[in-house]
Amino acid sequence: MNREILEGDEEFLRSLLESTTEGILVIDTESRIRFANPAIEPILGYRPEELVGREKMIIIPERLRSTHEDGLAQYLDTGEQHIDWTGVDLPALHKDGHEVPVSVSIEEFTYRDERLFCGVFTDVTDRKRRERRLRKQANELEEFAGVLSHDLRNPLSVAQGYLQLARDDDSEVLRKITESLDRMEQMIDDTLAHARDAQAADETEVTSLRELVQAAWQSVVTDEATLVLPSERWRIRAHEGRVRQLVENLVRNAVEHGSTGSETESHDAVEHGTGDGESDGTRVTVRVGVLDGEDGFYVEDDGPGLPDHVKAQLEASAESTSDHTGGYGLNIVQTVAAEHGWEMRVADAESGGARFEFRGMSFVH
Repeated sequence: MNREILEGDEEFLRSLLESTTEGILVIDTESRIRFANPAIEPILGYRPEELVGREKMIIIPERLRSTHEDGLAQYLDTGEQHIDWTGVDLPALHKDGHEVPVSVSIEEFTYRDERLFCGVFTDVTDRKRRERRLRKQANELEEFAGVLSHDLRNPLSVAQGYLQLARDDDSEVLRKITESLDRMEQMIDDTLAHARDAQAADETEVTSLRELVQAAWQSVVTDEATLVLPSERWRIRAHEGRVRQLVENLVRNAVEHGSTGSETESHDAVEHGTGDGESDGTRVTVRVGVLDGEDGFYVEDDGPGLPDHVKAQLEASAESTSDHTGGYGLNIVQTVAAEHGWEMRVADAESGGARFEFRGMSFVH
């Protein structure tokens, strides 16, 4: 968009441009630099007076100079831009010869019947460094997930196959082996999900807490527990897949460590939480609700509760990613809470079972 600078405004505009913290260059149609503000020096190493009057190619890496020349010539002839002029990431050439990653926004304007171009430069070195680190971490996670899947799942499948052949011997030993192998398989699934979902943990959306819990419950699929759900009106901003994984882990732990029987209540009660929430001694009830202060939610059960040593290990590992919870697999729960900036607290439910509280969120009504 063309802009006319009004007569008499030159001093005001010069003061404005020289006081801004963003680097600014003004060039003409011959690629000569007509103005540079002081903020350009920390970015490119040149004082303003060292740039004014020189061609812009001085700040462009040699391998890109012909591209810049052709792009400007095409725009002057046809008015067509070959790249986006708003916030485009480009390498610039520093005075000492090294390249600096910058974000540049360009605007054309007219001054005294002359076409000029104003470029606003932002040093994005820190952002690029963070992006490289995140890409490296994502690649490491992906590689780890592949190794885990190949090196652990294959022998696990073989062991489960042989165990299936030996099922005629209905011994306690075989039952315990089956439980251990199933737990190993679940740990592999959880770790793979963590490796994949952690890359997108910052992609949050507003979601219904009730629907999220229902989805987590369906993935566990058990007749050994009853679910009591929160009201439909509670909605949170979160990464849906990661929080669903959090709830899945807590429900699975409640069932594995709290249930002693396999009686089945109605499907509706299990799926929609219409049971009365009382334990009959053979099943565990899992309850999800909103904390009194409406700053978070809780997940609790009426099982035997967490052993004291597990509670102590959870507190000790609050700032660690290691899992020392003796098979309870709660490190993923801690990790997901930390990713969202939530505070996790472990307590005893009134029924004596385990209670996990998550604070530090705002509900969206």
